[in-house]
Amino acid sequence: MNGIIIFVLLIALLLTGMPISIALGLTVLAFLFTLTTMPVEIVSQRLFTGLDQFAIMAIPFFILAGNFLTHGGVAKRMIRFANALVGHLSGGLALAGVLACALFAAVSGSSPATVVAIGSMVIPAMVQQGYPKSFGVGVIGTAGALGILIPPSIVMIIYGVATNTSIGKLFIAGIIPGILLAALLMLVTWVVAKRKGYPTQPRANLKEVLLAFRECIWGLLLIVVVIGGIYGGAFTPTEAAAMSAVYAFVVAVYIYKDLRLRDVPRVLIDSANMSAMLLYIITNAILFSFLLTAENIPQDIALWVAAKGMEPWMFLIVLNILLLIAGNFMEPSSITLLLAPILFPVAMTLGIDPVHLGIVFTINMEIGMITPPVGLNLYVASGIAKMGLTEVTLACAPWIAVMIAFLLLVTYVPAIAMWLPNLLYAK
Repeated sequence: MNGIIIFVLLIALLLTGMPISIALGLTVLAFLFTLTTMPVEIVSQRLFTGLDQFAIMAIPFFILAGNFLTHGGVAKRMIRFANALVGHLSGGLALAGVLACALFAAVSGSSPATVVAIGSMVIPAMVQQGYPKSFGVGVIGTAGALGILIPPSIVMIIYGVATNTSIGKLFIAGIIPGILLAALLMLVTWVVAKRKGYPTQPRANLKEVLLAFRECIWGLLLIVVVIGGIYGGAFTPTEAAAMSAVYAFVVAVYIYKDLRLRDVPRVLIDSANMSAMLLYIITNAILFSFLLTAENIPQDIALWVAAKGMEPWMFLIVLNILLLIAGNFMEPSSITLLLAPILFPVAMTLGIDPVHLGIVFTINMEIGMITPPVGLNLYVASGIAKMGLTEVTLACAPWIAVMIAFLLLVTYVPAIAMWLPNLLYAK
């Protein structure tokens, strides 16, 4: 009964238009004050201890690294390199945009940042070359979602913190699905471009490819710093995040010199604002999760599912539907923090691997970034292209369908996500 009261209260607050972070906190306070004898002092304790986790520090560092690279000219060099590789194919500039999104995703960890960094340059260039604007928006708006699947991923860090799952394993597990999804998006883009006769560009010779690679190598090396450092045992994911921030600063300011020292405070302030917003949501979500655990709600749900004899494949269908619906109304961090503590015990009861579950969560969050009415990538792409939300949504529709098919594939073929972590972490 208490569980029903908690969720009814939370939904009622959300329907008022209240930010989810405040709604979570007020739900906990209202329940504690009126329906329990639990000491209220525990609220202040949980607010402070909730963030006392080393892994959470990775979030502001990765945000800072992504902002340094966004302002530091890394994106334009990656676009040039991607264009040298695939620009001669049908729809070459569009293909280069998808490939550049995948490369930038591997150094930024943020989906909206990927759309801004790549889309602001590629979409106008595509229109100038004769591509329909809607095609460019569909390609880049969707490919930008790779920013939360290809590691480093802030959503994976949040999932790892919420469920006590290894962030290092989640990062490794995201590599193959990320590469596969990027390849599928490029394939769809190529097929559409081929059928409609979209323009190609002259084939780059080997010298031009090597020159473009040399220009962007410093940005690409960040992938080695993060993934290589974590897998090689040089540092933890949090330490890798700190290293990536320092590395991105050096590359942007002293190597590429696209970011001046006087601009660094502005980047720091932007990063601090974004980090504070996420950390505030995390704090209240941890408090809400504590309340659910204290009331044994996740455990009761797990027992109920076990008593009903639900098979893992049936639970995964329900999970995907629930997350896809939630993705229409909330942003990824909030969904993960709210639903992961509830659904995770049920998945463990059914024998679903926590790392595989994390990748399924992340892909659902990707799709949520490009579905209305709250899909953030849609608004970012709309602002770049000066198009309405409905037009942008329709433009992204073919690629959204591909991503849903990909979600089902990864959901029911766990080896796609689990092969690499099982190989690297085998005892």
